Amino acid sequence: MQKVKIITSFGDIIVRLYDETPQHRDNFIKLVKEGFYDGTLFHRVIKDFMIQGGDPDSKGASSSKHLGAGDVGYTIPAEFVPSLFHKRGALAAARQGDNVNPERRSSGCQFYIVWGQTYNDGQMGQLAKQMKMQAEQQVFNELVTERKSMIMQMRRERDRAGLQALQDELTAMTEAIVKEKGLGIMPEEQKQVYKTLGGTPFLDGQYTVFGEVEQGLEIVAKIQEVRTDSNDRPAKDIAMKVELVKKKHHRIVFFANFVCFKTKLRPRNLWQKK
Repeated sequence: MQKVKIITSFGDIIVRLYDETPQHRDNFIKLVKEGFYDGTLFHRVIKDFMIQGGDPDSKGASSSKHLGAGDVGYTIPAEFVPSLFHKRGALAAARQGDNVNPERRSSGCQFYIVWGQTYNDGQMGQLAKQMKMQAEQQVFNELVTERKSMIMQMRRERDRAGLQALQDELTAMTEAIVKEKGLGIMPEEQKQVYKTLGGTPFLDGQYTVFGEVEQGLEIVAKIQEVRTDSNDRPAKDIAMKVELVKKKHHRIVFFANFVCFKTKLRPRNLWQKK
């Protein structure tokens, strides 16, 4: 289990990286070791939502420069784990939108820390409906992609009846898959977290969560409150330095047990005066 320290002028944030998302964990550790994040900014901050950083273009950037498009030249495959979700303090990977990134691959360097909000029962009910619709749309889109050549051929032939029949078939398949796999359903324990701690549940299954804040959540609270411009960039730069937290090695002391045989020597003789 690896932890990292994000050092800012507001204070330090200790983040634990999840072993369940090894590709994101290892990439983040690699970049930290290289000093990649040192001097970069939290360039996008939205109150009651999240704080985002990791853009290499933000190092020494002028106040007028638009940030958020910088990268390291590669992306990381999505690692969605249902038990790792967008609760307050979650560390997640930024990415490009679905229209250009249907596989939802993560940015190789940009990340965000969730703040979000708490939700009541009514809001959770609406969210549940939204999550189900998102799951259905995702499954439907995947089925359509698998049949893209067939659909294009039917369009060229202007086969409206065939297209409608195919749509009805894919809709039925979508509903069956979502029901069978239990997609779009939030576990009760996650609901309780969102109702008490808070977060951004509408991002679950959309962006990879690969860590969480263990110390310094109050620092995140302060940063998400800062004044920003029209592009959500803080009015005053918030630079960071990121380093690995050294693992503590515990000294193990072994105690020898004396085995007593049928002899005149007993353990207490060691302490007795001769």
